[in-house]
Amino acid sequence: MSHAKELFLDHAATTPVHPDVAGLMLPFFGNHFGIPSSPSGLGQRSKRAVDEARSRVGSLINASPAEIVFTSGGTEANNLAVLGAAFAGRKKGNHIVTTAVEHASVLNACRHLETRGFRVSVLPVDDQGRVDPGQVRQSLCDDTILISVMHASNETGTIQPVEEIGAMAREQGIVFHCDAVQSAGRVLLDVRALHVDLLSISSHKLYGPKGAGALFVANQDAIEPVIFGSGQEQGIRPGTLNVPCVAGFGLACSIVQRDLENNGVLMASLRESLEQQVVNRITGVKINGAGAPRLPHISSLSFLGVSADDLAAHLDAANIVVSSRYSPGIEGHEMSPALAALGIEREYASGTIRLSLGWENKEKQIRRTLESLAGAIESLRGFAAASRGKDVTMFTFPDRESAIAAQEGLSGSGLVFSLAARPRDLAHGSCSSMALACLSKDHTKVGTLLGESGVTIAGMHKTRDEDRPMKKKEREFWDKVEQIKKGLRS
Repeated sequence: MSHAKELFLDHAATTPVHPDVAGLMLPFFGNHFGIPSSPSGLGQRSKRAVDEARSRVGSLINASPAEIVFTSGGTEANNLAVLGAAFAGRKKGNHIVTTAVEHASVLNACRHLETRGFRVSVLPVDDQGRVDPGQVRQSLCDDTILISVMHASNETGTIQPVEEIGAMAREQGIVFHCDAVQSAGRVLLDVRALHVDLLSISSHKLYGPKGAGALFVANQDAIEPVIFGSGQEQGIRPGTLNVPCVAGFGLACSIVQRDLENNGVLMASLRESLEQQVVNRITGVKINGAGAPRLPHISSLSFLGVSADDLAAHLDAANIVVSSRYSPGIEGHEMSPALAALGIEREYASGTIRLSLGWENKEKQIRRTLESLAGAIESLRGFAAASRGKDVTMFTFPDRESAIAAQEGLSGSGLVFSLAARPRDLAHGSCSSMALACLSKDHTKVGTLLGESGVTIAGMHKTRDEDRPMKKKEREFWDKVEQIKKGLRS
């Protein structure tokens, strides 16, 4: 499975579609275009594909086909679970328990419910990112109707004590929802052993297509629909199914189930190799969640004295795709609540990136990543030291290629510069997310050299030391930490 020239290390965000999955889907975009509810031969062909997919998805998590409700993805499945369970249980109570490290689709659904009169207890986690089952028990009240705890963190890979919490919920007669979007296809999942009533998974996290997901529903009385229409998906999630994606989702589940053990061993060994080499080669690094059980494919690394966005930009220039966990939102660029909940030291927190592996990654790619990572951190730390207390000029570019060409054009010039992420307030139309920083005293020389190299510049912006993006980010980060802490205390 090829990603062209890119080295893709962001499999926790998405995965490429498996070639066999793509092949299965193609006919449903063509001659097999019927809808499953139609009694025609064309419709029944689609229905058989959906039924087979439902069986395959259920098999992955030890559920029966009748317990699988298809959705458009993990976000919809989480919203359906949280909102649907809350509305179904409101005659019994209005209290919901969740954790500070849940995915935004769970936390924001809970925040919405607060505006509708529900009470939500957001529990803290320890420095490894795990919630204490004892705290979960202490938070339960007579009117608690829902507990929602993810199986494993999409940020650090930390696995939560879900089985223990599920048994507790079952004992108390409380509906238990588990977001297993990140875990499905990576580790063994058994809805019976986990004692879950609701469990969310997503196709594109396990080499299936985007646009399909599923919610395991053990008891339909535990949930109400949140959208309305015809009677598809047992009336829980109406609307015509995306048959090509559902069919592909099903096959992807079968493939990851077949290869689960071998791929788990492979990815864990690659992650251990990566982390060991990083720690041996680079100073000032911390591995988040290393002291807890983790998913085999995720490594969350915090580096001292660098910006995660700038580091990700350097790696992108080297055609290595990772995720900056300081700024996970494309638009909002807000600090991840999970990082704040972990209590990472200030000096490390804003330098956190996530590298997540896939079964197609190789050891030689780990070595390539290490070299690029070490070089990027050396460049960023060197520029930070050289520019401390000095004014800096940021050059922006119309596209990624121009930014990379600028870096190459200045190599060997003797000037102090570094690739960086373009600050939010320096957008010029559709300019690249990459920028180049240099000392302001050198900006004329830099501009001249770039012009001589044929590099197109979108704009220039001079910043004072105290207004530098990294310093502004640090202030925003710790303001956000305090807001989250206040929310937890309340």
